[in-house]
Amino acid sequence: MSNRRFKWRNWSDQKLLELPIRELRVTVEGTMVETCVNLLYKEMETRGLRLRPHVWLSDDWFSPDGIPGFAVPFYLTHLRLMKLERSQMLEVEGEKRLDCMKILRHEAGHTIQQAYWLHRRRKWQGLFGKSSKKYPEYYRPNPISKRFVHNLRWWYGQSHPDEDFAETFAVWLRPRHDWRKQYSYWPALRKLEYCEELMEEIKDTPPLVNSRAKVDPLSRIKKTLGEHYRERRARYEVEGPHIWDRDLRRLFTGDSGNRNLAPASTFLRRNRSEIRKMVSKWTGEYQYTLDTILEDMIARCREMKLRAAGSSDQIRMDFAVMLTVRTMHYLYNQSHREWIPL
Repeated sequence: MSNRRFKWRNWSDQKLLELPIRELRVTVEGTMVETCVNLLYKEMETRGLRLRPHVWLSDDWFSPDGIPGFAVPFYLTHLRLMKLERSQMLEVEGEKRLDCMKILRHEAGHTIQQAYWLHRRRKWQGLFGKSSKKYPEYYRPNPISKRFVHNLRWWYGQSHPDEDFAETFAVWLRPRHDWRKQYSYWPALRKLEYCEELMEEIKDTPPLVNSRAKVDPLSRIKKTLGEHYRERRARYEVEGPHIWDRDLRRLFTGDSGNRNLAPASTFLRRNRSEIRKMVSKWTGEYQYTLDTILEDMIARCREMKLRAAGSSDQIRMDFAVMLTVRTMHYLYNQSHREWIPL
């Protein structure tokens, strides 16, 4: 992590949120991001690939069309910014090196596609689809499909042909990964084998596209950190009526005569963090989305005056299972699910 000293490193969250993003003045150099990017370059070099995607800081992960490079979110460059990210979004995507490398390999897949115009090939289109297909606002993945590899959460490769290829490339590039064994008898194996065939063809070949352009670099983002996080949180919030009442009445008792039982709202508040992390791990859902659901449930328990009766461990597990089922239903059956770009 960067050892540079910044005036905002000891500021409160409230004060830091008022700072325009461009005034952070953080850089990739000397950070975990630089270490991971160099590791990505080494992995690509080992495979004989000439391309070295250029990387810049912005407010999110993304790889623009026609540019063999990608942006990395600013919060990964400093511990204070990661702390703010966690306080605002409840987790830090890419904080761990393993997770960061998964995302970097995915973004590298986009840059390989752009640098060599792979999406123009007929066989590429036959396996992945047409890159010209409009990105959806929402997508509904099939979690049991074997036509797609698994790298990032939310079965992200199912959202668009470009994401399908990027996920396939990420799995192919991962060192010491026996993807032939993991995906044997899966239709997705054909995509991995084709990816290997493509990489063998283009290795040692200079990229066709050499643009070093940077889209929305940190130095040009005028909005404040507070504005940035309000926009991001709005993407993950769950809207709708109170649909949890039947489940909550099944798990908790409405007998208000027993004053010795703890209010269900108090029980959930005490166990909120543990439940949220557990369900996030099981479902792949962002913790912020789960927290908004939990907040709604806590409020409903309070309004219905429910109480927690029985073993705390059993109630906690039963509740986590119920929330998992509800979350999976929301992810794969709701007609409107916002697509989260990476």
